[in-house]
Amino acid sequence: MDTKIALFHGQEIRKTLHNEEWWFVVGDVVQVLTDTPNVKDYIRKMRDRDEEISKGWGQIVTPLSVETAGGVQKLNCANTEGIFRIIQS
Repeated sequence: MDTKIALFHGQEIRKTLHNEEWWFVVGDVVQVLTDTPNVKDYIRKMRDRDEEISKGWGQIVTPLSVETAGGVQKLNCANTEGIFRIIQS
């Protein structure tokens, strides 16, 4: 497992190498871009608003093992294409 930290405007976005491609923690990206106090709620509302992203969520997002302060955890991750789709939403 290869977990790295990327910085965007001084905030951390965790990423992990999966199938020779970088996958980013979806919650981190949403947090950095929206500054929402509740990432899970924001993602739920986003999926409620966008039927297409909700239908394709399983193809866009994959739970991957990521090193965290509390140890390795399965977190929802997306590759660059998936992150752009989420941002469009």
